[in-house]
Amino acid sequence: MAVEKIFDITIFGATGFTGKFVFLEAVKSGALKKYSIAVGGRNKEKLEKVVKDIEHETGTAAKCGYIVADVKNTESLEEMARQSKLVINCVGPYRFFGEPVVNACVKHACHHIDISGEPQYLERMQLEYNALAKEKEIYVVGACGFDSIPADMGVVYLSKKFEGELNSVEVYLSSQAPKGSSFHYATWQSAIYGFAHANELKPLRRKLYPERLPEFKPKLKTRSVIHYSPLVKKYCLPFPGSDRSVVNRSQRHFFENRRQRPVQMLAYVAQESILTTIGTIFVAAMFGLLASFRFGRSLLEKYPRFFSLGAFSHEGPTREEMDAMSFEMVFHGRGWQEKTAEPTDQHVEKPDKTLDVKVFGPEPGYYTCSITALQSAITVLEEKEKMPNGGGVFPPGAAFADTSLIDRLEANGLHFEVIKARL
Repeated sequence: MAVEKIFDITIFGATGFTGKFVFLEAVKSGALKKYSIAVGGRNKEKLEKVVKDIEHETGTAAKCGYIVADVKNTESLEEMARQSKLVINCVGPYRFFGEPVVNACVKHACHHIDISGEPQYLERMQLEYNALAKEKEIYVVGACGFDSIPADMGVVYLSKKFEGELNSVEVYLSSQAPKGSSFHYATWQSAIYGFAHANELKPLRRKLYPERLPEFKPKLKTRSVIHYSPLVKKYCLPFPGSDRSVVNRSQRHFFENRRQRPVQMLAYVAQESILTTIGTIFVAAMFGLLASFRFGRSLLEKYPRFFSLGAFSHEGPTREEMDAMSFEMVFHGRGWQEKTAEPTDQHVEKPDKTLDVKVFGPEPGYYTCSITALQSAITVLEEKEKMPNGGGVFPPGAAFADTSLIDRLEANGLHFEVIKARL
């Protein structure tokens, strides 16, 4: 007997560091008044405390449902999915805890949004659950947090504004944070195991995409490990996050389903000074060495603040620190004023047009993440008919390209704007 779906959205992991902010965003944005929302987690008393704390902070009665569910209890996850139209899954690392939630949601025709930045998990979910999700006419959209809505939707935005044929995009991430602030340990932990199991990606991608894309020219070349960018006026390093892998999946979708030339993308992180840049390289080298073996991973997990030079901690940032944080992503696009007849046709001439845009907003890891996750969920509920293929597993750019998600994000604190165009 089918159970009535009594909740539009369930925020699973609402007692966790990020989950609390997703629920707070639901209250502050007014979503709680428009949609029936539940908070989910292992302990009802802790869920009730989160709700009371947010009521006290906002001065708003937060009337919501409660669902007790545990990633180690399959029946509890299935019951959550039976009662929910959509689950926002905030329980990571997703390598360890993500699939049981996806499985329950797909099994019981419940949309699923997560905030993962873990390529192995994201691509494996697409490989293993896309067909069944499409059959059930539900959407599983990963990477809907800071990883990787700003990057993926930023490339979509740039492509729409380009008015020609976009060949390549270089993305530069900058962030502002008060001295001594740190991000929460959960992000650090996900990065540890993502790096440790990076060798899984090649065989996984061969299964996911058995046919290689055609080679498009001119090929976007990776810049030197340290380079100075006149565009952002900072020293830059390659960005090791999941943005590029997520964008590449969206671009492949556009090529295969829309006959649209895929955009090449490289991402960099901008630093304030050359000393900061060198320090970041030192941390990355130490991280890579230790994450390569079990004892080293144990040390990284136990002492995140020490090994990240204060960038990550078990406590995470304070609210005062978060209020002072912000991010900006600048996208430098190059291409041609005119399109070829077919997406696989090569241009004879060199690129003759550039366009720069930027995406910026509040503290990225929790404030922006909460906005992007919640608005992604609302977009699925409200604009399913504008999403592709009638259901399936997608990265955000592919899922939301034809929806009003960018408008929704702009109405809630993020900004997308053109900087300059040059022929």
